[in-house]
Amino acid sequence: MSVTPRPAAPAPHPVSVVGIGADGWAGLTGAARAELTDAEVLIGGARQLDLLPAACAGRRVPWPSPLRPALPGLLAAHAGRRVAVLASGDPLFYGIGRALTEVLGAAALRVLPHPSSVSYACARLGWPLEDTETVTLVGRPPARLAAALHDGRRILVLSADATTPATVAALLRDRGFGPSRIRVLEQLGGEDESRTEGTADSWEHPPGDPLNIVAVDCRRAPDALRLGAVPGLPDEAYAHDGQLTKRHVRAATLAVLAPAPGELLWDIGGGSGSIAVEWMRTHPSCRAITVERDPERARRITENAERLGVPALRVVTGPAPAALAGLPAPDAVFIGGGLTAPGLLDACWEALPPGGRLVANTVTLESEAVLAARHRLHGGELVRLAVAHAVPVGGFTGWRQAMPVTQWSVRTPSAPVPLPGDDR
Repeated sequence: MSVTPRPAAPAPHPVSVVGIGADGWAGLTGAARAELTDAEVLIGGARQLDLLPAACAGRRVPWPSPLRPALPGLLAAHAGRRVAVLASGDPLFYGIGRALTEVLGAAALRVLPHPSSVSYACARLGWPLEDTETVTLVGRPPARLAAALHDGRRILVLSADATTPATVAALLRDRGFGPSRIRVLEQLGGEDESRTEGTADSWEHPPGDPLNIVAVDCRRAPDALRLGAVPGLPDEAYAHDGQLTKRHVRAATLAVLAPAPGELLWDIGGGSGSIAVEWMRTHPSCRAITVERDPERARRITENAERLGVPALRVVTGPAPAALAGLPAPDAVFIGGGLTAPGLLDACWEALPPGGRLVANTVTLESEAVLAARHRLHGGELVRLAVAHAVPVGGFTGWRQAMPVTQWSVRTPSAPVPLPGDDR
């Protein structure tokens, strides 16, 4: 008896994601217009939907708020229909394309990009795109702009709304970049395109169009503290009560921790948060969680992170190892305090993945003994870091030695190694 195979279910229509600019329908390609005209459902912001002509007869659905939690249900409600999503400019450049890819997968999308506001801005200003940094403040704290501020750099800031230019100007003044030139470009590519100029120090322009991008020519004030792009910021960059990994030891510690894009650090015994802050400053995608038992120091860590451009630093207040419970697994761990706390080193070692890095610093003999024992057990590298500063000695100059720092650094093996007392 033969069985006739059932035909495969037809593949669902891919969701069309169409980038659109301030020039609206007139600026779209023929392929983009066809996708929108053929769509049974049109999803987008109210402003974007209003740019479409009557020929786009599909049902118009404005984005719900908040958008991300509602996105899977919204797409499921229209499954099997021809759906077109409107996006600002390039959908995969800080746009809705990322969220759609995470929900549906890239194979379920057909993306038709439009020039982004960044491309338009560079074209208007004559800035090479590859030499221009982009920082988005859409749904993100303005403080993250501070990490990108370096004298002579060109930055394009994606605005959240009409108030963003004034917010940017205020932040530049506060961070010592008041002389920076600001140009606000509105409605790029549209009939109402306009430009407003000034410096951060003199910025008094009222809010304009909410569809804008802020161009910043960074100029540092002569008396402002210079912050470099590599670990080892000046100690003066941090508010602290003495619990601070000093500049030269900090640079050496970050070199051994070796942050890479996307990695997560546990910074235990945060003090002023300097290790976590400078880990995150190495790349915008680097993440860190700092654990500090003292509430006042935890508050100060948050302030330092905000000022130095990494407001996403997560601060956990409480004693380790108890405070480590439930935290996402790290790629690297730094222990700057609490080495003699029972179970702390074991908890950190077990939390690391194969090949994860652990670095611990201490200045006390008791903690040094703990590190020496672990070095004998797990290997790694045990070093002593000594720094001396030249200081006046009467009418002459001599060396003043800082307390030497003992540092143990190690990588976890590819296969688990039993801890002392482990019967496995």
